[in-house]
Amino acid sequence: MAKKPQLIPNATWGIPIRTTFRAALALLIAILLISAVYFTQNRAAQVLENYSTGGGGGGGGGCDLFTGKWVFDNESYPLYKERECVFMSDQLACEKFGREDLGYRNWRWQPDECELPKFNATAVLKRLRNKRMVFVGDSLNRGQWVSMVCLVGSVIPRALQSMQSNGSLMTFKATEYNASIEFYWSPLMVESNSDDPVNHRLPDRIVKVKAIEKHAKHWADAHILVFNTYLWWRIPKIKALFGSFEESETSKLKVVEMRRGYEMALRTWADWMEVNINPNNTQVFFMSMSPIHDRGEEWGQNKGQNCYGETEQIAEVGYRGNGTDPKMMKIVETVLAELKTRGLNVEMINITQLTEYRKEAHPSVYRKQWEALKPHQISNPSSYADCIHWCLPGVPDVWNELLYAYIFHPTNPSNQSLN
Repeated sequence: MAKKPQLIPNATWGIPIRTTFRAALALLIAILLISAVYFTQNRAAQVLENYSTGGGGGGGGGCDLFTGKWVFDNESYPLYKERECVFMSDQLACEKFGREDLGYRNWRWQPDECELPKFNATAVLKRLRNKRMVFVGDSLNRGQWVSMVCLVGSVIPRALQSMQSNGSLMTFKATEYNASIEFYWSPLMVESNSDDPVNHRLPDRIVKVKAIEKHAKHWADAHILVFNTYLWWRIPKIKALFGSFEESETSKLKVVEMRRGYEMALRTWADWMEVNINPNNTQVFFMSMSPIHDRGEEWGQNKGQNCYGETEQIAEVGYRGNGTDPKMMKIVETVLAELKTRGLNVEMINITQLTEYRKEAHPSVYRKQWEALKPHQISNPSSYADCIHWCLPGVPDVWNELLYAYIFHPTNPSNQSLN
């Protein structure tokens, strides 16, 4: 019987075909994985390198993080759950107080020309190890602080986070990192008769436009500072005090136009910052105006209506309501530009335009009411709707994503000392 021909492997192969195919496939997968990691790392680096850091968000070339659109994303957002944030504020916990349309939580901000860096809570905590981050300003800045606390708290066990309140200063501690994220109540930046963190609802506002040390001593040694002041200035005239509240006989009280008082206060703040803040140790940011939505006729509703009942955003590109005052932000930009020439760079985080569209994201009636509602209010919910603050999770989380991008900007001269 003739022998069956034997299959002899090709000498140039040296291994079976199936084994060779598996090895080649494994090599291809390895190459693809390495390429993906390389691309992702470089993509992330390009995101942070290419966006513009101009005060208005549009100058200096590269990507402008502040011009773009809101994109619905119910896979990545919200970035945390309201009920799981240990220190959520009842002023901002809209779901807790009965809001059922929760779509406001699922929108991310998409810049036109690049990607907004993904917020990394662990990276923030590592940056803040043995350091202080302080938000200074009014209740809108307090809302952003609560957002930051919720964001970083989402990666910390409850037993390793704590909160303390001492007058105007509230301090969140991440024990494992010895990191502090704080809020200091100073709605007019300089000293005023509105400085009490609880009993501060004063229609007759008086500011000491040349006095700031009482407040500033509480943030003097911070490593990251985030300021805002706007809403409390929104009255036609304001009383400026030159002297002290205690010595009324020797003090001078002058009624000034609001923007003039605002400028004087900011220049007092800038003078203090120039002398007392070391740019090698501290990053400083200033949040632009947070819009309000209390005039429904501005977006096509009947007069007398406001954000109550709103579930959709404003679609008009470039929309701006009367609740924002560009002239006031121009004052801020001028003061910051002058401060930069004096050696201290303060970055403006321009949240105004992107926030203008979000008329549906306010607490409205879905928040704790500090005083019992009257019958006429109950019959007309718009009369007590909060169209100033923001539900959480929500819009302030995006403010913190923008802040995060600036904090970790690789060309920021103060980054090296904060690592």
